[in-house]
Amino acid sequence: MLKEMVFLTQTDTTIGFISQNATKLSQIKQRPKEKHYICAVNSLQTLTQMTRIPQAHKKRVRRSKQTTFILGHGRSYRLIHNKHHLLLLNRLKWAYTTSANLSHHPYDEQFAKEHADVIITPLEENHHPSSILKLGKQTLKRIR
Repeated sequence: MLKEMVFLTQTDTTIGFISQNATKLSQIKQRPKEKHYICAVNSLQTLTQMTRIPQAHKKRVRRSKQTTFILGHGRSYRLIHNKHHLLLLNRLKWAYTTSANLSHHPYDEQFAKEHADVIITPLEENHHPSSILKLGKQTLKRIR
């Protein structure tokens, strides 16, 4: 049941939609299905079950805050440390996360609330976007 739901909540970076159902998120955001979402995970253990982190970057990933990592296969992951965001992620273990707006449009609170199955308060749009790093076996490239 939880896996199909779309949550509107304060993430570690902005107000966003959280769900394990990427298809439903794509429909809401009117975004191409082949475009990947950032996968937020609740722990390093969950992340290592999903993908392999290059040895040279394990410490960086473990200690990072508000940082998204793009790994060699093109998928993006963010290890969450924010207590509020972890309340939901600890139940799900992982979830796709995206901003709560139509693609290429600004945040609209009414749109976000209409398309969420569950709204988790407080909702404040005052956070900064995450840093994005692309990790190779030995290389590191700053994207944002």
